[in-house]
Amino acid sequence: MTIYDIIKDSYYKIEQFSKESIDELNARIIEKTDKKGKPYAVADCLVRKKQITLKPEEIVRQLLIDKLIKNYGYPTSRMQLEYPVHFGREIKRADIVIMDKKHPTVPYIIIEVKKPKLKDGKDQLKSYCNSTGAPIAVWCNGEQIAYYNRKDPNYFEEIRDIPKETQTLMDIISERWTIKELKQNDVLQKDKISLKDKIKDLEDEVLANAGVDVFEECFKLIFAKLYDELMSGQSPSRFLEFTNAGRTDFELKDAIQDLFDSANKK
Repeated sequence: MTIYDIIKDSYYKIEQFSKESIDELNARIIEKTDKKGKPYAVADCLVRKKQITLKPEEIVRQLLIDKLIKNYGYPTSRMQLEYPVHFGREIKRADIVIMDKKHPTVPYIIIEVKKPKLKDGKDQLKSYCNSTGAPIAVWCNGEQIAYYNRKDPNYFEEIRDIPKETQTLMDIISERWTIKELKQNDVLQKDKISLKDKIKDLEDEVLANAGVDVFEECFKLIFAKLYDELMSGQSPSRFLEFTNAGRTDFELKDAIQDLFDSANKK
């Protein structure tokens, strides 16, 4: 039995993970049978150090843990699984939580894989982050992945990635890109999310109930972004302006408005 057999009829995929990680998890699988003779798979958990049943959600979680260790350098000692999040008398469980380096009892990054659709996962993450105060949230179903910075309880800003163990959140937020770096980090290709999904997310997050024509407002943003990329295409060393890069809301608005005005003149 392989992980492909386990996930084939589920919402979960494994395109976000390397062949090496997939092969390593496959090698750890042990096939067993239940009392009715039905086969199922188990593997040693990288964090809990004990055998766990491999269902589709658990496969994505184990591959994510492997990625957090190898790609980001986080030790398993900073990870907790099924972390309890309190909502009054109700307790829910966050799939993966990376604890703060200096305050090991405080959540730093919360990762959700239980909800296989982005909107459901994001809603769950918001409630977890608001309850714990965690500043970073990640949703992944194995096919797509999304990263967020909790700026305040009502606004989660999408970020390009999470910090590595040696980085800070500010390193990610304040990073500036040239057009070459933008192409290398194209979020639509890297995270397998469509432009249509991005616009729907923007509509849900910012424009819902705003009393504006959603298409017109999105078009203005796309128009300003295309102009920004055009200018950087003509001057490859130029830093792109269509980015938050740690700006205040007012500074960001002014920067986008300047791009839009220049695009109109052009």
